[in-house]
Amino acid sequence: MAEENTQLQLVTFQLGKELYGVDIMDVKEIVKVQAVRPIPNAPYYVEGIINLRGEIIPIINLHKRFHIQSVVEVDEDEDGEDEGGFIILDIEGNKIGIIIDRVARVIGVSTGEIKPPPQMLNGIGTEYIQGVVRQESSYLIILDIRKIFNARELQKIISPAD
Repeated sequence: MAEENTQLQLVTFQLGKELYGVDIMDVKEIVKVQAVRPIPNAPYYVEGIINLRGEIIPIINLHKRFHIQSVVEVDEDEDGEDEGGFIILDIEGNKIGIIIDRVARVIGVSTGEIKPPPQMLNGIGTEYIQGVVRQESSYLIILDIRKIFNARELQKIISPAD
């Protein structure tokens, strides 16, 4: 099997004006927006925590983390779907939620289509980007969630009091 023919399944979502994707294997679930409780002494990009079926999950605001302005309107699309919410990720056994403006869809991308990221992309450093895929009239930015949240940061987020 050739490396170029390997398919990567991505959950895509919108943050600001850009379309992003994360590997579907890192996604536990997608949930609707719910009340987030702030936590003291957390990093600036941590909105707080939610209780999801008895499990406490920290919620990260990637808008703050990457200095992205949210431009998606609060009202729903005509079909009532694609609204914002949280994507719950599993990073090395730790569950973390990220706030998204709008869920897009799950797509398959051939690894041969993935190009290296440009040096700077809307304030997001290339170290956080796994690659970029050309779409019809735009780009899909594939995030590397393991680099967004390194082990030391994960520890801070999971137990901010330490």
